[in-house]
Amino acid sequence: MRSRPYPVLLLARELGIGGCERDLAKLALGLDRSKYIPHAGCFREGFRAPELREAGIPITLFPVTSFVNASLWQGAWALRSYVRRHGIVLVHGFDVPGSIFGGPAGRLWGLPAVVTSMLGSRDLMSAKERRMLRFSDRTAHRVMVNAEATRRHLIDDEGVPAEKIFVNHNGYDPAIFHPGEVGARKPEALAGAELVIGIVCALRPEKNVSLLVEAFARVRRPGVKLLILGSGPLLPALQRQIAEGGLAADCILEPARPDVAGWFRAIDIFVLPSVSESFPNALLEAMASGCASVATRVGGIPELIDDGRNGLLFTNHSVEELAGCLERLITGADLRRRLGEAAAATALERFPISRYCQRMEDFYDSLLIKAGYPSR
Repeated sequence: MRSRPYPVLLLARELGIGGCERDLAKLALGLDRSKYIPHAGCFREGFRAPELREAGIPITLFPVTSFVNASLWQGAWALRSYVRRHGIVLVHGFDVPGSIFGGPAGRLWGLPAVVTSMLGSRDLMSAKERRMLRFSDRTAHRVMVNAEATRRHLIDDEGVPAEKIFVNHNGYDPAIFHPGEVGARKPEALAGAELVIGIVCALRPEKNVSLLVEAFARVRRPGVKLLILGSGPLLPALQRQIAEGGLAADCILEPARPDVAGWFRAIDIFVLPSVSESFPNALLEAMASGCASVATRVGGIPELIDDGRNGLLFTNHSVEELAGCLERLITGADLRRRLGEAAAATALERFPISRYCQRMEDFYDSLLIKAGYPSR
């Protein structure tokens, strides 16, 4: 029996927007402190850092600006110093940069347990990124994924041995994300809306938000508003599309923020038109909030949405199918209610954060026991 909790280091490029960053923060906050003491490592901070610090989670910056210059070795030496000073026994990279850095560096310095993650598809990555990730796959003791679809992708397309992959679907906090009360006050920006179609995401190409704007233009009618909550490189292009389409009066754009629960509860129809996903946090949180949800039939999304029972699925890139789903939901109040209630029940039954954290703790336990560390 071990007498003290084990220190573990969770890595990501930054502690800001994005699902991987959110997964890191949720795990750091949710780990049982009698078993594990979480530390967070990053190359630069973000808006999630204050929340972690307030919870007593140390954050350290590793001076890596590129994987092809001297800063990589500076970061690796900083990692060596940090893990020795704090007695870190396990390193876990959550996003692509965190895995590319943490996998090889963790093994280089002899960490007992090194975990990398693939929380998306590699189909959208450059050949250089895929080569680095394949090297990271080889150096890690295990690779964590958040969907069966991603597990199959790594086995079939990347050659990762099946026994090396650990699957753990994302979790959410039911105390934060839950259906709102009837008649609850909406955020001020949505106060005049009779029905809200919305998306919460990082504004990156793979999210394909322009398809949602195009579909909204086809079903637009008085009282229906489109909310786009997020930040990212595609914001200027979306602003132009909205202006050129004459949609500005009915579209609300809000920047990314750490507290989005109230916005989810104000959304009647949540849409995720991504061209590639693994197991999206935003969709899970929207379902948990009671939104009638519509998403593309890609990646791990069908592991979350059972088409017609707790949400609607449509074919990737099909504006016609998306517009058809929106039309059904705009005109079908009973369908919206039924799908929203089933979505919230699915989330609560299958994906609470407590289950996610327990599975991660059991996973970490198995790695450390294999490395010769005593169990609790």
